[in-house]
Amino acid sequence: MTLLEPERWTARIYTGGGWRPASVRHPIVSPWDGSELGVAGLAVPSDVERAAASASSAAAGWAAAPFAERAAVLDRAAAVLAGHRDEIAGWAIRETGALRHKAFHEIDLARGELRAAAALAAEPYGELLRGADAGQFSFARQVPVGVVGVIAPWNAPLMLAIRSVAPALALGNAVVLKPDAQVPVSGGVVIARAFEEAGLPPGVLHVLPGGADAGEALVAAPGVPVVCFTGSSAAGRRVGEVAGRLLKRAVLELGGNNAFIVLEDADLDAAVNNGLWGSLAHNGQICMAAGRHLVHRDIAGAYTDLLAERAAKLRTGDPSDPDVRFGPLVSARQCDRVHRIVAETVEAGARLRTGGERDGLFYRPTVLDHVAPGMRAFDEEVFGPVLPVTAFADDDEAVALATATDYALSGAVHTRSVERGLALSERLGTGMFHVNGQPINDAPHVPMGGRGASGNGGRHGGRWNLDEFTDTQWVSVRTTPPRYPI
Repeated sequence: MTLLEPERWTARIYTGGGWRPASVRHPIVSPWDGSELGVAGLAVPSDVERAAASASSAAAGWAAAPFAERAAVLDRAAAVLAGHRDEIAGWAIRETGALRHKAFHEIDLARGELRAAAALAAEPYGELLRGADAGQFSFARQVPVGVVGVIAPWNAPLMLAIRSVAPALALGNAVVLKPDAQVPVSGGVVIARAFEEAGLPPGVLHVLPGGADAGEALVAAPGVPVVCFTGSSAAGRRVGEVAGRLLKRAVLELGGNNAFIVLEDADLDAAVNNGLWGSLAHNGQICMAAGRHLVHRDIAGAYTDLLAERAAKLRTGDPSDPDVRFGPLVSARQCDRVHRIVAETVEAGARLRTGGERDGLFYRPTVLDHVAPGMRAFDEEVFGPVLPVTAFADDDEAVALATATDYALSGAVHTRSVERGLALSERLGTGMFHVNGQPINDAPHVPMGGRGASGNGGRHGGRWNLDEFTDTQWVSVRTTPPRYPI
């Protein structure tokens, strides 16, 4: 049996507990070969408003369900993903241009998020407080917010949607999910079908792929008090602006221009290996990617030589081929942007060591050295397969370079001195940091999020999900009503 048969979802959206004809038909085009994979249904603002009202009606019943019932639905959804792993991965490869290992890894991460959310449903959700006097019993508890809006991106569409959808459902909320229009199946249909098969009650989940107008309608929709957005910093600022005006909670996980720092005492081979992976996983299209390689001047030459040598050998081609290490970018627009950044950085004085070439949507892994602040490849989030190298003289200069940006998402340092690495982590102020690792790290039980232009301090993962998807209620109880002097 198949999970994603096109007859079910073609030109439809999932809302109100079923598949309804969509307002807009949208061709799904593969970035690998330009072929049309199917026709998706996209939502418009009126669809979003109806879905939000339906979710509000369904939320109370779902919140009242026993926690074990909610957990069982999430566990069954994880089992659905496991049972259709090859089919889902095939769609992810064709629709997003993901390599095979990335597609399967993303499915496994999504399953982990579902299992962790199922466990979260049974976790303590309050604390006992001291009463004002001997006759008062007092406690605080976390209660569902009602409806959570989730706006997910195209680069890891399944996992980056599930990490909000799953805990929101586990904690008793209904959800309206808006996947990116470029990935309506991998980021939308898969999730709708998994929960449909898992027995989620009708109206608790709505899946509405769409554009910016649908996203803005979701942020503004009455009855949606919390919106989780993952995407660019520019779009995140707009989400925060609309949500703030309406006194809504916005959980923003935005862009990154993450520093990968290599100290002079690092294991050079390991640092290059981590640097390549940190910059080139999913062709650099990950917010946690290593955006700037800051290398001590004593080893900068050797590091850059080895980086360029290995990057030049990476095999590109059909992302479904297990031997291919590098696939296409998601769109011509993204490829054009990456090429402009590289060209303008070279014009500004950087040296091109390898790459800088494109073939259709394939952009060769590109290593630049002598990159300095003020150059586009240093200042901006490239979101492509570009590895800019900048030399520094000492730890203070490394910190100054690493923090010469508004982004503060992730980072990493390579050094044989753990104490020195930890000292740098305290000075950089990023939401995440890894000593002798690389910046792309995530797990269901850890707090994932950034600061500054990378986010507003919200965190996905583990017990931190309680802060994002519930409200705190204080409750006091007296066996005998008090008497007041009136």
